[in-house]
Amino acid sequence: MTPNADHTLDTRGLLCPEPVMMLHNAVRDAQSGDVIEVVATDPSTERDIPKFCQFLGHELLHHEQRGEEWYYWIRRA
Repeated sequence: MTPNADHTLDTRGLLCPEPVMMLHNAVRDAQSGDVIEVVATDPSTERDIPKFCQFLGHELLHHEQRGEEWYYWIRRA
């Protein structure tokens, strides 16, 4: 079951480092505890987004791949 998102960030078609840079901005604008859903087509997000969360202390609630798209749900610290 996927978490409910407070914000959705569509990074489809963008390549590294743009998805993570956009996520950084979205996290900065969100409130503590908000859930941000990220949709991406860049396979490098499988590596970059979990590392981003770990480094900055945000919680990666769930992630999944659907065809050529990756989905991430992140709770802002």
